[in-house]
Amino acid sequence: MKKILAVVLAAMMLLSLAACGGNTQDKENTGTNPADMLKDVPKVEDLTATDTSKIIGLEDGKLTVGMECAYAPYNWTQMDDSNGAVPISNVPGAYANGYDVLIAKRICEAYGWELEIVSSAWESLTPAVQAKTMDANIAGQSMTADRMQEVEMCGPYYYATIVCLTTKDSKFANAKSIADLEGGKCTAQSGTIWYDSCLPQIKNADLQTAADTAPAMVMQLETGSVDFVCTDLPTAMGAVAKNDKLVVLNFSGTEGDFQFATEQERIENVNIGISVLKGNLELKNAMDKVLSAMTEEHFNAMMNYAIAIQPEV
Repeated sequence: MKKILAVVLAAMMLLSLAACGGNTQDKENTGTNPADMLKDVPKVEDLTATDTSKIIGLEDGKLTVGMECAYAPYNWTQMDDSNGAVPISNVPGAYANGYDVLIAKRICEAYGWELEIVSSAWESLTPAVQAKTMDANIAGQSMTADRMQEVEMCGPYYYATIVCLTTKDSKFANAKSIADLEGGKCTAQSGTIWYDSCLPQIKNADLQTAADTAPAMVMQLETGSVDFVCTDLPTAMGAVAKNDKLVVLNFSGTEGDFQFATEQERIENVNIGISVLKGNLELKNAMDKVLSAMTEEHFNAMMNYAIAIQPEV
């Protein structure tokens, strides 16, 4: 039964990959080497002399990390180890890559930890950390107040602007604010601030059922089931890299942007963090030490690299 489930899961991953993969056209046509995007990112500090054997979950020197493996450019599934992809432990023959994998590898390199990637459904991520099935989730999770009641959050390890995504031939393609999206049919990924708080701010929004995954969300847009979707900028950029018929609507910094009750609430929802077991401050602090050595520019460079190496399917 386990083997059958593994085969089925692998097949599902391939379908997800078809929805979330990008392309490598730019680097092929221009001769640009994606690795050059990382030239200004500092080398990892050597922290291997730090005794981490008493950190909860790290007694064996292995960091088990959960992610969807279907949320490009944060994380995706591919069927080889190109560009430094890491095997997915619960999907034989499949590998994970993307921004989250780059961050996970960087943390593990600093401390000399072995990295294990586990594919998990979005809604299962937090419960897995709480049950100690995962040591950490590096999965594009916002550092919301609600989530931080359930887990410790390290970071931020990315600052994600909230945007909308539509098609170039859409009547909403030239929208300058959320007011211009009035009456549109829309959706976002389930369990996100985009679906729960952002889209309801659009007047007369025809809010459709939330998508289970980011690829499913983009697929609804591409097939015409919705007029636009709400997501973060990296996810939108990854989708545009794959499909040049899509366009990003970015209202950030304008009066027509999505609104939050306080600036603190906005920060919570654009800051992306790593979740670990509540009370596991030793692991949180260890990860924060690595992340604090990086700037927003470093994070953006790594994200641009992740977008550039998305597999072409």
